[in-house]
Amino acid sequence: MIPRYPDFTDLDLDMRDELDPLLREYNEGLSEFTFAGLYLFRRKHNYRVSRLDRKTIVLSGNDAGQPFFMLPVKIPEPAIVDELLAEHRVMKCVSETKRTVFKAKGYRVTEDRDNFDYLYFRTELANLPGKKFHKKRNLVTGFLNNYSCEGKPLGADNMPAALQILSQWRHNIGEAGDFDETSEALDLFDALRLSGALFYVGGIPAAFVIGEPLVEKLSYVIHYEKADTSYRGIYQFVNKAFASVIPKRYVYVNREQDLGDEGLRQAKLTYRPCSFVKKYRITKE
Repeated sequence: MIPRYPDFTDLDLDMRDELDPLLREYNEGLSEFTFAGLYLFRRKHNYRVSRLDRKTIVLSGNDAGQPFFMLPVKIPEPAIVDELLAEHRVMKCVSETKRTVFKAKGYRVTEDRDNFDYLYFRTELANLPGKKFHKKRNLVTGFLNNYSCEGKPLGADNMPAALQILSQWRHNIGEAGDFDETSEALDLFDALRLSGALFYVGGIPAAFVIGEPLVEKLSYVIHYEKADTSYRGIYQFVNKAFASVIPKRYVYVNREQDLGDEGLRQAKLTYRPCSFVKKYRITKE
C-alpha cells in the first residue's frame, strides 16, 4: 500500500496493479514512467513512493547523494511542490506539458539533454529505406548472407537461453553495466508484463530484446537489447527484425536516452531519430 504524503515507502512489486494504470493514463511518452521502468531501477535510484490523492503520486530518489523527486502523474498544489523542492532541490523527468505549467508559475526550467528519449518511426526501423540507411541495410544484408537466424517470442520456454546471452554479454564487455536490472527483467518478465524476442544464429541463442507498450497506439519502448557481437551486424539485424514485429498500431519506437555517453549518442543518432521526448528539470528561482 502506498502511504499518504509526507510518508514514503520503498517501491514494491505489489504496487503494480495500483500504479500501472495511472502511469499509462498520464504518460506523455517518457521512457522512465512505466511501472517496469521504475521498478527495475528502484535500487539504482533509491526510489521511494508516496501519494497525495489517488492520482497524485510522488517519487523520491537519490543519485550518489543528490536527492531528487518526480511527479509522473498529476501536479500537486504549489505549496507541496515548494516543500518537495526544499527537501529534494530538483525535480527530474518533467515533460513538455508540465514544463509549460511550471514555467508559467515562475519556477526555473532547464533542459535535461542527456535524458532526452530518442524517437524513431517504427516503419523506418523495420524497413531501413533510402540513402540515409544504406550503411545499416548493408550490415543487415551481410549478417543474413553469413548466418542463418531465427527469431522467437521471448517467454518462459527460452528464458534460460536469454540468461545465457546476458551472462556472455557481461563477460564480453568486462563490467556489470545494467546486468542486474536486465537479469531481473528476465526473472520478472511476466509479472512486469514485458514483451520481447529471442534470436538464434545457427540454432545458438545469440540476442534478445525486451520492451513494452509506452503510449497506447503511439509508442513502444525498448528497455534492453543484448547480443553476441562476434556476429557482425547482429545489433543492426535485431533492431530491424524486432521493429518488424512490433504491432503496427505503434507509430514510434522509443529507444530511451544516451545519458550523456558520446559513443551511445552517436550510435543513436546514426539511426536518424524523427524526434525526441524532451525532459526538463525544475528548481526554484
